[in-house]
Amino acid sequence: MNLIRYVFFIAILWLASCTWVEPTKEGSEVLLVKAFNVETCKKLGTTTATVKHEIGIITRSEEKVTEELITLAKNKAAEMGGDSIVAQGPASEGSMSFDIYKCGE
Repeated sequence: MNLIRYVFFIAILWLASCTWVEPTKEGSEVLLVKAFNVETCKKLGTTTATVKHEIGIITRSEEKVTEELITLAKNKAAEMGGDSIVAQGPASEGSMSFDIYKCGE
């Protein structure tokens, strides 16, 4: 019985550390920048990315969740024709908002 609990616990930890969001080809070309980098750029809009920050009773790594939120925002920016994103603030409970900009030609 203890072996089953151990295997279950390891499986939960493994799932909590997985990356679920993959960058698109276009999304991987979008840059995460600071607000001062986009002063001369055209703002295209905003997006709010959301991912699971908890799986059952396990809270996922803050770094992994933030990484996935940024990837989602980059993918969305690419869909909108943007090439840069600026975070509006830190991630909170699996959610993060970004401004989307077009800085290049």
